[in-house]
Amino acid sequence: MIPLLTVDDMHTGGEPVRIVVSGWPPVPGASILEKRAFVRANHDHLRRILMFEPRGHADMYGALLVEPSLPGAELAVLFMHNEGWSTMCGHATIALGRYAVEKGLVAVTEPVTRIGLECPCGLVRVEIAVADGKVGGVSFESVPAFLSAADLAVDLPGHGRVVCDVAYGGAFYALADCCQFGLEFGRDRIRDFVDAATALSDAVRAAHRPSHPDSADLEFLYGSILTDGGDGRAAPTKNVCVFADSEVDRSPTGSGVTARLAAMHAKGQTAVSEIRVFESITGARFDGRVMSVFDCGDRQAVTVGVSGRSHWCGRAEFIVEPDDPLGGGFLLR
Repeated sequence: MIPLLTVDDMHTGGEPVRIVVSGWPPVPGASILEKRAFVRANHDHLRRILMFEPRGHADMYGALLVEPSLPGAELAVLFMHNEGWSTMCGHATIALGRYAVEKGLVAVTEPVTRIGLECPCGLVRVEIAVADGKVGGVSFESVPAFLSAADLAVDLPGHGRVVCDVAYGGAFYALADCCQFGLEFGRDRIRDFVDAATALSDAVRAAHRPSHPDSADLEFLYGSILTDGGDGRAAPTKNVCVFADSEVDRSPTGSGVTARLAAMHAKGQTAVSEIRVFESITGARFDGRVMSVFDCGDRQAVTVGVSGRSHWCGRAEFIVEPDDPLGGGFLLR
């Protein structure tokens, strides 16, 4: 039987990146957001085939390379997950940096290969360390990131009043210290973090509508990040990101690190070029730092540099038999 879709699988900090190699139909659109709208309306069944069981799982993540439309972009990508199509993904960007070099998708320069990656949130600059043909760490510089709401208070059933920041790092996140939920990293179940973060996302969506100067298509809360309250200076600060349909990021979350640093800088808690370290629930770490500060619309914004490493998992060919009632995908939790 001829494969319907072929993919390469990687991970960054334990978070999967399923990269489409072949089988996906052409994606028209003059801009990346038009392409995102097209696949959402016309190709979502293919997302479910790749992300859902029996080929994936509730926390699967994927990337579809498409034709770039922005000047300076060598590659363009659409990100997919259990709920739909996101606007930015740092862990996938790190994986795609290595992937682009090792698959020969871009011209390689040692010791650093630089590429422009067009994401739905904008152009992301990616740097890949290459020595003797081998890829090491990958870094990216974010699109403009900013604090959307500081010290936003919301009432949560069972938890009372919780205070959070809402910040943009390519996607909007609510950021809160997990101690407000009586949680502690290393002691409490991940399920408890998921429930708390999901409740926070629901409450923030009801209380705050984020705005973005570039496009209304970016104006939605992607998820919540619960932290250990640290700042990543003397010791790594732990966090867990719960996004989309209660999906749990195994990595420190590149766009989440960007959002955290944007909020920290706006509140005077970090300076330009000051490296902070962020740790995920798997123990994986990303380095992050504010790289530049400027005005973005009516607010101050920053760009953030995030660094990490990705690894290969394997390759697969997927089919769907015509008489398979579950072939289109399903999810169990």
